[in-house]
Amino acid sequence: MKIISKIYIALIMVFLYAPILVMVLFSFNSSPSTSVFEGFSLHWYTELFSNSTVLTALGNTLILAFSSALFATVIGSSAAVGIFSYKRRWTKSAIMSVTNIPMMNPDIVTGISMMLLFVFFGKMLAMRNSLSFFTLLIAHVTFNIPYVILSVMPKLGQLDRHLSEAALDLGCTPFKAFFKVILPSISSGIVIGFIMSFTLSLDDFVISYFTTGLDFQTLPLLIYSMTKRRVTPDMYALSTLMFLTILILLILFNFAQSRANRKKAKT
Repeated sequence: MKIISKIYIALIMVFLYAPILVMVLFSFNSSPSTSVFEGFSLHWYTELFSNSTVLTALGNTLILAFSSALFATVIGSSAAVGIFSYKRRWTKSAIMSVTNIPMMNPDIVTGISMMLLFVFFGKMLAMRNSLSFFTLLIAHVTFNIPYVILSVMPKLGQLDRHLSEAALDLGCTPFKAFFKVILPSISSGIVIGFIMSFTLSLDDFVISYFTTGLDFQTLPLLIYSMTKRRVTPDMYALSTLMFLTILILLILFNFAQSRANRKKAKT
């Protein structure tokens, strides 16, 4: 049984990471072929950094992902603390069920409904362009908030309630007790929520397609427009760099978290 389980895990890892490894390999291909590796070259990385359209779209995507993740983390963390403070279990359960709906809802339904909402308010306010960067930002913050709440809630469940009460007894105000006691205890959940929000926003296409304006193009939208012609290999290079960046961030976060856990165990 151990051999079968190892083979099963190996197959899963192959299916998960083989496409990424192929993409990384062909990002160093000296030719534009997507089936034959003709030699090692950094040509497509050079092409990438000389392509102003791609770099502009990448900059737009990073600005959007960081901004939406930041807003979603602040709002979602505050919402998680508020939900957790409810004493009635049925109230907490009902709010969490409503919070989970955006995650279960198909992206195309969310995208179309938000587009209709933005267009409705745009017409009502006599705006010339109903869709813009700000409507796209609101849409991304909206679908990121539930993921932040789900990341923070387990950390709040692990929190010792007596710690905040002790801080209040020692003279801390509720505001100060939150930042001195509760926030450090749930910081790992907040960071995980931020990273999840950042990567989800970085990757989103469907909701962005329906809620963005004509003057703001993200990388997924640019790549989609390329598929109507042909995706050039410099996209492999860009995807490889993005994958490595996220991988390094996750490794650093896991290292920092394990180090913090070791320090906590010693104390």
